[in-house]
Amino acid sequence: MTFDFTTLPPRDAYKLLISTVVPRPIALVTSLDEHGRVNAAPFSFFNVVGSDPPLVVLGVSNRPEGPPKDTAANIAASKEFVVNLVSESIADAMNICATDFPADHSEVEAAGLELTSSIDVKPPRIQASPVNFECREVQTLRIGNNRTIVGQIVRMHIRDELVDKEKLYVDTAALKLIGRMGGGGGYVRTTDGFEIPRVSYAQWLERQAK
Repeated sequence: MTFDFTTLPPRDAYKLLISTVVPRPIALVTSLDEHGRVNAAPFSFFNVVGSDPPLVVLGVSNRPEGPPKDTAANIAASKEFVVNLVSESIADAMNICATDFPADHSEVEAAGLELTSSIDVKPPRIQASPVNFECREVQTLRIGNNRTIVGQIVRMHIRDELVDKEKLYVDTAALKLIGRMGGGGGYVRTTDGFEIPRVSYAQWLERQAK
């Protein structure tokens, strides 16, 4: 079966994309509005896309009625945000933050999340998240109803017990992060991993010779 995405209705394209591009990491983004109120919203159209400089990207669509979502509006105004990675322990709280609360209703309070100060940016970070990236907006690309927000990571926070400070080895499994699977209530754990050793060209040639 094939689908022509140039003629497919956006909602149908969305359903196909989120059901096939899996698992997707989740960014629980904290930002500040013009009144200094904290907004927290999860996004699975998210990833790290560079290391020199270190970059993250957020895909934030407009609201159905047209205007940008709070996260996009806040980042456009302040140029700052924090990406808080989502572990199993805060999965339920992250889900509450996805609720379409009124602008004057705090997602953070509703979810029972504790905040702690960032160092280089004004938006706070979520204390219970095992990893936080303090970010500054580099550029936002608008195509149709999509906003692709590129942010530069200026500081990373990670729990001491999860990283070897000398070798910079992170115990990735111990992060217990979750990923998004499709839509609705679909998620996946990242603790069921497996390894495939990288093969050098010399090793590949040796295998072929056998």
